[in-house]
Amino acid sequence: MKKKKMAKRILSSALINAFFIACCFLALLPILYALSVSLDAQGGLLSSSFSFIPKEFTLSHYRSVLVDEPVLTWLLNTALLTLSTVVLSMACSVPAAYVFSRKRFSGRRAILKILLLLYSFPSVLSMFAIYRLMSSLSLINTHIGLIVIYAGTMSVFALLNMKGYFDAIPIEIEEAGRIDGCSDRMLVTKIVMPLSKPTLIVTGVMIVNFVWNEYIFSVNFLTGENRMTLAAGLYSLQATETSGSWPVFAAASILVSMPVLVIFFLCQKNMVSGLTSGGVKG
Repeated sequence: MKKKKMAKRILSSALINAFFIACCFLALLPILYALSVSLDAQGGLLSSSFSFIPKEFTLSHYRSVLVDEPVLTWLLNTALLTLSTVVLSMACSVPAAYVFSRKRFSGRRAILKILLLLYSFPSVLSMFAIYRLMSSLSLINTHIGLIVIYAGTMSVFALLNMKGYFDAIPIEIEEAGRIDGCSDRMLVTKIVMPLSKPTLIVTGVMIVNFVWNEYIFSVNFLTGENRMTLAAGLYSLQATETSGSWPVFAAASILVSMPVLVIFFLCQKNMVSGLTSGGVKG
């Protein structure tokens, strides 16, 4: 009986592992396809002779991205927007989340419900109102205008996510710190923030991912090649198969994905605990 149970466990474990490996492979297919197209000297995208392993390798498409196309300029623009958004949104949302978690004041629940309701609507619905507001402030076609939009949007997300984690921290830890003579500032900086490190990192990574891939606002609020972000700039590289720019587009897509991929790998040990700890509580 024990041998049968052990055999069933081994078989079930093998089937589960095989299923997830197949899912991972399917998820990697588009990436492998883009990588193959970017390295193919023939530049075939939809040809019947296409193979994931190119018959003739070339790095000329990557050279075109780095030399002939202003991808590095778009990369610097996006990095500036990303860094500024992360700093501003985290600086505003973390103190606000702590206050909403620990303090009890009139209108607290109503404000949280309103923020959650507003965040649930697609941002494109507010496009015209935001455009008119930014136009009146002369912030159209400026990176500052996009930073304001991104920081405002992601501050709500970070507030809701961080509040859920602060709620999970026992208040007794802070009370023990007060008994030991900690001030309010020391409680936050020496106790609460170190305990919140996983969620802080995950929230920051989610903000980076949003800004790095955001397209709608960047393409509508910015004009000119020198001001473009990566999402808008990469779209301009797309063309029909006959124009020959699809391999360049594939190479650019692979290159600009690397920074975010590196960030995810560096932060992966905090991803599971950080993603599961956040949530909205009353």
